[in-house]
Amino acid sequence: MRPISVLALVAALPALALPALVLPSQVLAAEPLDETNAVDQVVVTAGRAADKLSEVPVSMTVITAQTLRQRQAVVVSDLLSRTPGVSVTRNGGVGGSTQVRIRGAESDQTAVLIDGVKLNDPSATGGGYNFATLLAGDVDRIEVLRGPQSTLWGSQAIGGVVSMITKTPDGPLSGDATVEGGSRATAYARVGVGAGGAWGGWRLAAGSYTTAGVSNFDKAMGGQEKDGYRNAAVSGRLDLNVTDWAALDARLSYARGRNEYDSSLPAPPYALGDTADYGKTRELVGYVGTRLSNFDGALSSRIGYAYTQTDRDNYDPTLSAPKTFDSRGTDNSLEYQGTWTINPVWRAVFGAETERTWFRTASPSFSPDVDRHATGMDSVYGQLQAKPVEGLTLTGGVRHDDHDTFGGATTYQAGATWSPNGGTTVFRANYGEGFKAPSLYQLYSDYGNIDLKPEAAKSWDLSVEHSLLDGRLRGAITYFNRDTKNQIDFLSNNTPPNYGGYANTAKTQADGVEVEGSFEVNTRLTLSGNYTNMDAVNRSAGPNYGKDLTRRAGETAAADAELSFANGLTGGVTMQYVGHSFDNPSNTRRLKSYVLTDVRIAYPINETFELYGRVENLFDQHYETLYGYGTLGRSAFAGVRARF
Repeated sequence: MRPISVLALVAALPALALPALVLPSQVLAAEPLDETNAVDQVVVTAGRAADKLSEVPVSMTVITAQTLRQRQAVVVSDLLSRTPGVSVTRNGGVGGSTQVRIRGAESDQTAVLIDGVKLNDPSATGGGYNFATLLAGDVDRIEVLRGPQSTLWGSQAIGGVVSMITKTPDGPLSGDATVEGGSRATAYARVGVGAGGAWGGWRLAAGSYTTAGVSNFDKAMGGQEKDGYRNAAVSGRLDLNVTDWAALDARLSYARGRNEYDSSLPAPPYALGDTADYGKTRELVGYVGTRLSNFDGALSSRIGYAYTQTDRDNYDPTLSAPKTFDSRGTDNSLEYQGTWTINPVWRAVFGAETERTWFRTASPSFSPDVDRHATGMDSVYGQLQAKPVEGLTLTGGVRHDDHDTFGGATTYQAGATWSPNGGTTVFRANYGEGFKAPSLYQLYSDYGNIDLKPEAAKSWDLSVEHSLLDGRLRGAITYFNRDTKNQIDFLSNNTPPNYGGYANTAKTQADGVEVEGSFEVNTRLTLSGNYTNMDAVNRSAGPNYGKDLTRRAGETAAADAELSFANGLTGGVTMQYVGHSFDNPSNTRRLKSYVLTDVRIAYPINETFELYGRVENLFDQHYETLYGYGTLGRSAFAGVRARF
């Protein structure tokens, strides 16, 4: 383990100031003032079914609707960066390529879901998801699972799962809207309206974001011109209860973004510099399904079809043929999931999926060739939950995936939770496995290798959570360990024409401790915090054996204080600490540690309107998440929210 820094201790003070017996959990929710943050709030991602949090064996953080509102959330990745075990890097300002890593895993080893539909991009080099265009918008709740989760969630879920759940209307026609503006000519607006009842519900939402940005090429290194970003998104959902045993669901969302970015200059030394490049991204997500309830509700079934499409185009306006890159990736999946409550002791979750992915890439400025490839994977899974005695929950699961190219992969999971005193103390133990299928690019591009095996991980974690003072004081501590083998890496050589290709050569290991805590001091003040101490290292044979993995800080921490007053005025302070990391595999280029401080305030004018404002990076800290790329300095925003 790494030595604990003083700055991390300060940032995580609300968590670490708990009594020694309060050894936190993997599943501490985000805001104790929200009643849904009780130990027994209901979560749905960990077991693909409704579970009490105290009965979930996996490491989990919940970001509630109240937290999203209190933090005045706009960019989802900024919120995620303040949760335990999660690190975020971004190429410049908002809209730049954004990678989310969980417990030191690669960014393309994170499964990303919205309302259960996987968002990972088949056209990306590693098949991962770029969080750049993901704004909070109509998101109502985020559940973050840490550690391998492939038994239930399939490929990519080696680091964990980020699952977003959108707002569900359940009453008469109503809506909400937000308008804000601020630094760097930033403007954000969103609106949502919907209605619901015994028959089901519907909701429509739309949003727009624009900013002049900062130079992607760090200003401290000579960057001058700003790289702006704009984004527009619309979404809709319909839930229709056809009978008392059958319902229909439909979801559709579309987002379009345009980001300016800096790339390598054309003349030696070909280093990053100010350029006029820009990219366009379009993301479409659709889902239609039916839900069935049989045997007096003992068996719940869902049959659904999901489709995602990601289009990415890059341009260099200085060229005679300005389009430098053109790609499209699609994912079609058909699935069945059943949840069978056998009796009060036993429950089974099981299902089958068939997935077909396709991609097309081209570089029109350099070559007329177009690469097109597709592959498929069929999967079956099952998980059994048992509650043999009061306070004890046991789970075990298995999954088998059959891929068109590499063949089969089987993953297992086993876990237990024990709450001997009615939820005041919860002990957890979990073993999980994960795998990631080679991406289409890694298999079939000019650098591809059709003999690649899937990446595979094995992990276990132990934790204990305890609460005092009727739940007002809570804390948790988790130890985790993960080994990943057959990791796909690019091997360079001196053989033309490609001078290298992909191979299963990399091995990595990550282990660490996550600490979380919260204290509702009184009805006016709530403190919360978390701290992660992690070693994520290279275990591949060669000169970099034992080196830290790139861009994984060994220490991260966050602390938050939320204040409320009798007149409705609320305010808060959030501090985030990120320890040093390295920007290259040989660990010769060091990225310094940094502390960011945000402050916020909100005041309700009446039952309809609320004014709010915040300052991000209050002390104008200069920092880097990637070498040579700019980051946002002090920023101020103000806006108005309405409910109608």
